[in-house]
Amino acid sequence: MTRKIEFRTLPPKLLVRPSPLNPSRAIVQLGHLTFQAAIGRNGRSVFKREGDGKTPIAQMPLLYGFIRGERIRAVQTRLSLRRAVKSMLWCDAPGDPNYNRLVRAPFKPSHEEICREDRLYNVCLVLDWNVRSRQRNRGSAIFMHMIRPGYEPTAGCVALHPRDMRRLLPHLRPGQIIQVL
Repeated sequence: MTRKIEFRTLPPKLLVRPSPLNPSRAIVQLGHLTFQAAIGRNGRSVFKREGDGKTPIAQMPLLYGFIRGERIRAVQTRLSLRRAVKSMLWCDAPGDPNYNRLVRAPFKPSHEEICREDRLYNVCLVLDWNVRSRQRNRGSAIFMHMIRPGYEPTAGCVALHPRDMRRLLPHLRPGQIIQVL
């Protein structure tokens, strides 16, 4: 009797390479797919701190995401996408026990709204930066989300054009590594 050996191939890393000309821009690459992106207004850092405007240089597993179902329909992905509702907030107050966690309104400490009016979080993917193993002031809410017009810098996230996000989503898997170089 022969045993069948099954090999699981890991999905390729999604690479976020810095732009040589602009510290707040990047190139996102997954296999043959390549897209422009915006990153932190102050570039990148291996020493990420809360509020520093930098994107962490790190390998971050992709955890799950949020989607504005009333704005975006029929997204193909293997990721778990939660439908965003008005009461969803993300705590960014380092002194609060809920730091770098999803919380519900009403919530008084500092936070970000997941249901933003500016459409940046129409699709918002949560990267495991300081999420599963939290440390105060290490940085919160490192997401992959939609860009502002003109690829304006982010507060530390990776931002893509909506058409590029839609092209990328079918290729993403839970736990897939996002590597910022």
